[in-house]
Amino acid sequence: MSVIPVPDAADLGVRKIVCHIEETLSEAGEPPHRPALRATAAAVLRNPWIGTGHAEDLGPEARRVAPRLAQLLTGQLISRLGGSDRIEAFGKAAVVGLGGELEHAGALIHTPYFGNIVREHLEGTSVLCFADERAEAGQPLVVPMWHKTHATSRSHYQTTSVRVGDAPSPEEIVLVVAASTGPRPHPRLGDRTTDPVVTSEILRGVQE
Repeated sequence: MSVIPVPDAADLGVRKIVCHIEETLSEAGEPPHRPALRATAAAVLRNPWIGTGHAEDLGPEARRVAPRLAQLLTGQLISRLGGSDRIEAFGKAAVVGLGGELEHAGALIHTPYFGNIVREHLEGTSVLCFADERAEAGQPLVVPMWHKTHATSRSHYQTTSVRVGDAPSPEEIVLVVAASTGPRPHPRLGDRTTDPVVTSEILRGVQE
């Protein structure tokens, strides 16, 4: 089991950390093909660009804040899901309050300062799928996930929802990392690597 040191969140402007875990025990009246846990770890923090005007360069604050937040949130997931080796799928998301810009959310999750650290700690190689939004406090956000090393594994295409009732305030950002220890409850759609070639011309020939 990997143990990630938890950085001090006080000077990052973090107000709270919210974690959620769910386990599906039955779907369509049957137990899952392989039981799996889905979890999210969210940090509510003050938007570091509030009051800076339309700053052209968001890099300095992104470099200061994003890697430590990635370390903080992945540490929460590793602790709750039993180790990075148990995690099979991952994703990321951010919701920026109405006092900020959507680009502020992007500055935290769409750079290597965040994504590379998440991949390193969760032992992944795939590009992280993502969601971002600008919204009022309490707005739910659907976070997509896929396999952390085999992004074409359709069995691990899944989502989980995040909602923090009192966040983000207009001057805050909610930053999220999501993970799953397995596939959807009953995966049976095959794999993209073995799919047949499908074009409109081929389908026309089949349908005629």
